Amino acid sequence: MRRRCCTATVEFFITWGIAMRADCRFFLIASISAIAVSASSHTHAGGFALREQSAAGQGMSFAGVAAGAGGLSSMFWNPATITMSPGFQSHLMLSAIIPTSEITPLAGTNPILLPLGPSGDLALDAALPASYSSYQVNDQLWLGLYAGAPFGLATKPGPIWAGQLYARTTQVTNYEVEPTIGYRVNDWLSVGAGLRVEYFDVRYNSAVGGARAFTAFAPTGGLSGDSYGIGFALGATLTPLPGTMIGVGFRSAVEHDVEGKLNLGPPIFQRIKADLILPETVTVGLQQQVTDAFSIAATTEWTNWSRLGFPRVRNAVTGGFALVPTLPLDWDDGWFFSIGGEYRLNPALTLRAGFGYEISPISDEVRTPRLPDSDRYWFSAGATYQFNPQLSFDVGYTYILADEADVRVVPGNPTFNPQFGPLIGDVDADVHIISLGIRYRWDNPIQPIASPLVRKG
Repeated sequence: MRRRCCTATVEFFITWGIAMRADCRFFLIASISAIAVSASSHTHAGGFALREQSAAGQGMSFAGVAAGAGGLSSMFWNPATITMSPGFQSHLMLSAIIPTSEITPLAGTNPILLPLGPSGDLALDAALPASYSSYQVNDQLWLGLYAGAPFGLATKPGPIWAGQLYARTTQVTNYEVEPTIGYRVNDWLSVGAGLRVEYFDVRYNSAVGGARAFTAFAPTGGLSGDSYGIGFALGATLTPLPGTMIGVGFRSAVEHDVEGKLNLGPPIFQRIKADLILPETVTVGLQQQVTDAFSIAATTEWTNWSRLGFPRVRNAVTGGFALVPTLPLDWDDGWFFSIGGEYRLNPALTLRAGFGYEISPISDEVRTPRLPDSDRYWFSAGATYQFNPQLSFDVGYTYILADEADVRVVPGNPTFNPQFGPLIGDVDADVHIISLGIRYRWDNPIQPIASPLVRKG
């Protein structure tokens, strides 16, 4: 009996090692690709979070993802959903994000800057990769790995525009690896947990140079820095009735001690430190099987963006406040709601559609040209094609329509600087997102899963 247990354990670790090497190779490619990721504020899950983590979920506006509607990629929102993926599987996906966003300055803007004109399209196209792998050890235990970019932001208006004192290039880059474990307690309850290891990089640039900053010849300066942080994810799935799946996932806050530099033009240069805490998220999902071919799903998600507040920026040498003492991120919490449906047209083809509504954490009073975020409407459709028992393909499309919004950097806005004067402008934005995914099952789906490991009594 002991020999059989040892053999099973050795076989498991050999197979798991092969899985991890394959997934790490993809993560390396994904990381290199993600360096070029530059999505505008209107491509995100409110603030600068990136919701585009699942091609299948994209097709339903992410309805029910915490309850497993996204397949293996649902483990991003709820690690317990890994127990819904039998055997040894991988899911690779790539989202093309095609946004447009422009700020047109209006009367009331500093009259010296107003002639410099609009921002132009400050939103850049982006490619966002993600990878998932899972291995079922036995009837109760699963191991998995996620690699991707859960946060990101890049806005880049033209170098000469009326708001150049408040924003030129803004970029947030984030990579994450999350080892995951899932455990099926019984037929109606599964739980899961993940360890999140993150890299975070931030760059805030604007026009500098004293009087020259008000002209078309203004040089660029600002703040830049990076850090590493660790967080966790927890989740559970419940099946109270046949055909009903409820999932709850929690992604913790992650604290980052950013170290970098502040450059406001020669000779003004400082080494700086800043404490920034990325927000926690709670996602609740529901899936309900209506018929053998049709199911419906829904999602409610809360993100604690209000914890950002005003991150302090300190001089790394003296410990006192830097020349730019805080990053004004006085946001509210964010909310996202979606509903969707899935219909299996035939054994090879499944169709999806969904609608979402997102309440932005950025209110009219605090909106800035760095992140001209507003409430959004998501319209999505997608499909899965089962090529054979081991290989399938996902496609998802979303059109995001942003509410009309404006930028009013005036007294009362935390970004307002009386030396720069007011900035008032209209924001016009929308987004197209196309997600493609490949799912592959490495083992033979026809063969039964191994029995639970034998424990010595």
